[in-house]
Amino acid sequence: MSDQNPYETLGVTEDASFEEIQDAKNRLSQQYKDDGKLVESVEAAYDTIIMDRLKRRQEGKIKVPERIRFPERSAPPQQPSPKTTPANRYPAWLQGLIDTPSRADILISASVYVLLGAVTLFYQSAEGSILSLVVALGFGASVYLLNRKEKRLGRSVLLTLAGLLVGMGIGAALYPLAGAGLEGDQFATLVTFFVFWLITSFLR
Repeated sequence: MSDQNPYETLGVTEDASFEEIQDAKNRLSQQYKDDGKLVESVEAAYDTIIMDRLKRRQEGKIKVPERIRFPERSAPPQQPSPKTTPANRYPAWLQGLIDTPSRADILISASVYVLLGAVTLFYQSAEGSILSLVVALGFGASVYLLNRKEKRLGRSVLLTLAGLLVGMGIGAALYPLAGAGLEGDQFATLVTFFVFWLITSFLR
């Protein structure tokens, strides 16, 4: 095998493509893997052909594929490592509480509390029972709208009760600053309805 020219050693013609030469070299190396001398002959023949082609390329006789001249360019491009999604900054219990409402959900809730707010604005101090009824209706609407989402009545009641306490507390605190033209309980009720709207729209 060593008496043959390198092309004969690999079993290819002198005008064989690089792929054919590469395939022949790999095939013969695998075929003679148990015979070190033959494998060395195959490797030497391959190297000789590559060097010959580089020389002929320098002389402008052939065009050597860039994978021979620059083997690192033929390597498949490194895929960028997938960006890991940053861990959510919110605790799990809060993630389960926040809702992304549809436009219809927001409008339905807003319509209910705008209507109840309008009734509240027409409330007269002599009609205390009416205001209590309006607040009760707002409370019931909040429980219903929340329970409709998750079918969890207990949590709906607790969220609504928290909203009632927060709304009344904020209303009482802000009344001296922004309650002009309204009575204290009217202003606190309107603030509470706003809190109810937020809860029923963006919580579940």
